[in-house]
Amino acid sequence: MDRPNILVIMTDQQRRDTLGAYGCDWISTPNLDRLAAEGTLFTRASVDNPVCTPSRASIFTGKPVFEHTVLRVHDNLPDDEMQFPERLRRDGGYRTALFGKLHTSSRVKEEVQRHPNDGFEIYEWCLEPSVSMDSRFNGYVPWLRETAPDFLAALKQNGRRELHHPEDLHMSKWAADRTIAFIEAAKSDGRPFFCLMSLFDPHDPYEDHPRVARAWVDAERIPAPIAKSDAPDCVRREQQASYLGRADAFTPDDIGEIRLGYGASIAFVDRQVGRVLDALDGAGLAGETLVVFLSDHGDQLGDHGLFVKGVGLYEPTVGVPLLLRWPGHVAEGGRCDGLAQGRDLAATCLAAAGLDHSDIPSSEDLVGMAEAGRARRSVAATLYRNSGINNEGEFWNPPMLSTMVRDERYKLVVYGSGGRSERELFDLADNPQETRNLAGAPGHAATEARLLAELAALMHTEAAQLRPRAAPSLPKGRQRLKNALK
Repeated sequence: MDRPNILVIMTDQQRRDTLGAYGCDWISTPNLDRLAAEGTLFTRASVDNPVCTPSRASIFTGKPVFEHTVLRVHDNLPDDEMQFPERLRRDGGYRTALFGKLHTSSRVKEEVQRHPNDGFEIYEWCLEPSVSMDSRFNGYVPWLRETAPDFLAALKQNGRRELHHPEDLHMSKWAADRTIAFIEAAKSDGRPFFCLMSLFDPHDPYEDHPRVARAWVDAERIPAPIAKSDAPDCVRREQQASYLGRADAFTPDDIGEIRLGYGASIAFVDRQVGRVLDALDGAGLAGETLVVFLSDHGDQLGDHGLFVKGVGLYEPTVGVPLLLRWPGHVAEGGRCDGLAQGRDLAATCLAAAGLDHSDIPSSEDLVGMAEAGRARRSVAATLYRNSGINNEGEFWNPPMLSTMVRDERYKLVVYGSGGRSERELFDLADNPQETRNLAGAPGHAATEARLLAELAALMHTEAAQLRPRAAPSLPKGRQRLKNALK
C-alpha cells in the first residue's frame, strides 16, 4: 500500500453542532461542509477529557487519560510517552511539521522545552496569539515581526485585550499560510508528509476574530442557551466559579455576543481551511492525502448554565466534529455512527502509513470504523479528574471528578466530590438537549445498570493502570522482613 500524505487540521474548543454538515444553520462553513461531502462524517465522536492538555495527550499518544497520566490542564506528558508523529517520522520516513498549538503538556513547560518524542522536524509552535510570545519555539511572532511589527507591538502590550485581529495577520491565517507553503514544497521532497495545522480558535476570549467574519454569522438564528432547572452539585460549583466568571453574571445579550464571536471565529477558520484544501488540489496531492478535521473538546456557551469546559460532561463539551477524507479509502458523503474518540487519531494515522499500532489497543482505526459502520468499543468514555481550574486559577478544592460512558443512544455521567456521588442518565435520541435526567427512573433501570457496569469496569481498569504518584523505595536483601508464619 502506498503511504498517503496526512494532513490533520485541529481546532480548539469547537463543539460538534457548529458546522453546516452537522445541521448548523447560523455559521457559514462551506469549506468544511465540502470536506464532509467528499469524505465521511462521524456523528458520535467524543473526547477523552473535556480540557485541552489531557485531551490532546490522548489524541497524540492514542491512550486514555489514565494511561498517559496527564489528568489536569497543567500536567506534563511523561518523557517516555511516544507521540504518534514520532513514529511516522522514525518508522515511516515521514516529513513532519507542526504549525500552531500542541499542548500535550502544560503551557509553562512547553514554552521552554519540547517533548523528546513529539516527532516534528518542523516545529513552529504557538499556543495562542498573545501567550508565550518570547518562547524560542514560537513561530507566529517571527512572522509578525517581519510582516506587521506595529500589530506585534500592540499584541504584546494588550495581550488578550487586543480585539479583532486583522484578517491578514490572524494566527489562523498564519497557520494556513505556513501549511500551504509546506504542501507546495512537499512534491520536491520525495517523502510522504504529516502536517498538523493546529489552531487556537474558536477558544475564548471570543473577540480576536476579524470584523469581516461577523458577516458570516446569521445573528438572527443564533440559538438561545439550553436551560436546566436542576444539576448535580459539581455542576453547580462550576456555575458559581467558572474561570470565565459566575454564570448568573452573564446577561442574555452577553451570551449572544459570546456566541456571535464564537461563530465568527469558526467561519474564519473555515475560510482558512478552504485555502489549504485548494492548495492540496493545486499541488495535485488531494487524491493521495488523508485529511482529518477534529477538535480537542467543545464549549458550553451558556448551555446548562455553564461556560467553556469543565466537570459538566454534556454534549456541547464532549461532542466534537470529526471528518475524514481519503479518496478511494473513505466513502464520499459517508456518515459513521460509530463511537469514535479523540485518541483514535493515533491508530488512524499509523494504520494509514502501514505502521503497527498494536501497543495502543484503545485507539481504533477510524478508516476501518467508517467501513464497518461501528466501533469495536461498546461504549465511549470521557474522564474528568479535577482537570480544570476555577475563577482563582486554581484546581478545585475539594477535587471534582466526573465520568461519562455512552452507547449509541444513552449516556450515563457519575459525578463525585467530597464523598458525595450523583448520577445523570440521558436518552440522547429522545432528549438530545439533555434536560431530562432519567437516573433512578424505574423504566430505565436496566439501561442504567448496564452502563453502571461499564463504568465500574472502566474505573477498575483505571485503578489498575494509573501510575502511582509516590515513588517506591523497595527493601533489598537484609532489609526484607520475614512475614511467613509457616
